[in-house]
Amino acid sequence: MSGLTLVIIVFWTVCWVATVAIETTVLALLLSPRHGWRVRLFAGMWLSACTLPVVWLALPDALPMTFSRAAVVAVAEVFAPLTECGIFWWAFIRPRPPDRRATIRDLVAIVAANLASFATGEAVWLLLSW
Repeated sequence: MSGLTLVIIVFWTVCWVATVAIETTVLALLLSPRHGWRVRLFAGMWLSACTLPVVWLALPDALPMTFSRAAVVAVAEVFAPLTECGIFWWAFIRPRPPDRRATIRDLVAIVAANLASFATGEAVWLLLSW
């Protein structure tokens, strides 16, 4: 394994751990009470593990080279919460009795978690690009 490959793996791992820490905290605080702590903590790790490889590795290569960074970020930041809402709904909401208010709260919590990690990532990116 080359030195550059190791640096990329370490960087990706650190970013994923930071993302999980941010998103899990938001989900733990904001998901509806119908979800226990195990679901809240698991969702923070699992949802990010499902979408981050696509957002960080696949989307930038799949989109046309003419897309600006802002366009790639916009596509990624729409893809991630929509996908995570779908996954969460399928795994944890669908099997339960209908509760519109709790479902809306859960989906808003997932969007808020994504916005929190996105804002933190953008702040770090801006600081490092100075």
